[in-house]
Amino acid sequence: MKFTEQLPALFRAPKLTRTRIALALTVAVTADGLQFLLGPVGWVFPDQAIDLLAMLLTAWAIGFHLLLLPTFLAELFPVVDMLPTWTACVIAVIVLRRREQNSKPPLPLKDGRE
Repeated sequence: MKFTEQLPALFRAPKLTRTRIALALTVAVTADGLQFLLGPVGWVFPDQAIDLLAMLLTAWAIGFHLLLLPTFLAELFPVVDMLPTWTACVIAVIVLRRREQNSKPPLPLKDGRE
């Protein structure tokens, strides 16, 4: 099987469970807390490493979403990294995914088309 055929499976969102949601929120709150506490001494453990780890673990827990990319980029700016952007992003992705998973599929037309 070619890589291009496997690519959609990599970005498919897993079904949200309480465990996945709790894990993603724990990662986000921990990342934001570490960045807030290590703000003045960010040179010891770079904020970018925390951001990369937060994005990878969040994508693993609740699936990749495009909102993770702007959050990762926003964290590169000095003042913005003090805000709880990861927590806000994870909450937004969870709300969007729940809405997407709870919506009913469209009913097919009588002639078999959707």
